[in-house]
Amino acid sequence: MTPEDRSYMISLTNAESIETLWAMHCERMAAYGFDRLLYGFTRFRTPNSLGDPNDFLMLTNHDESYTDVFVGQRLYHHAPMVRWALENDGACSWKVLQQMVKTGTLTREEQRVIDFNISQGVQCGYSISFRSVSRRAKGAIALTGRRGMTQEEVDAVWDRHGDNIVLMNNLVHLKILTLPYTPPNQALTRRQREALEWVGDGKTMADIAQIMGLTQATVEKHLRLAREALNVETTAQAVMKAAFQNQMFVLEI
Repeated sequence: MTPEDRSYMISLTNAESIETLWAMHCERMAAYGFDRLLYGFTRFRTPNSLGDPNDFLMLTNHDESYTDVFVGQRLYHHAPMVRWALENDGACSWKVLQQMVKTGTLTREEQRVIDFNISQGVQCGYSISFRSVSRRAKGAIALTGRRGMTQEEVDAVWDRHGDNIVLMNNLVHLKILTLPYTPPNQALTRRQREALEWVGDGKTMADIAQIMGLTQATVEKHLRLAREALNVETTAQAVMKAAFQNQMFVLEI
């Protein structure tokens, strides 16, 4: 491991926001030739779905011309490497795609994904699927080699540095899970968050009203708005979802 790698890993463990962490990681991976990254995580996976896309945590430095189609038009539903990531843990070279093409084992939808990726210069790389202790949670990252690289060159980089790259991505994934992340339109106000926190502590409506210096009706209003913001039906679900997003018990900086 190089001194630069050690310094990077110390810095990322001290990152205070996802934005800072992601910028650092994109720069470090680019040093290995992976200049475009796509990270995704869900806590709401089911046997037939990855859950509501509005609940995904997704980070990328791909151009909008790529993400608008691959993500916006949900092309990822048919991406062979996404399917691999859902079914496996660890790292996988994209040379498996070349083998799929040669053996004719791709579906029409999967071939469409590959054709689109080729048109966008997404042709070589590695995918890392992170191990999870929950059957409903899954995270993975796709590392795309810079334009002009071949899969053989990417595999050569991996032969030399693969263990370090996997270690750094594992650390990034674990760090992301500790940082606040608010999906679009799901941000809570200070009062909504405070009311949910007291519910999470097991307080009654009367207790919360007294603690917050509000009427019970006002507390109920804050909780209702929190449920609406988080797109859930019950306050218990709101507490769980806000906790998953690290929106609760956040230090005000």
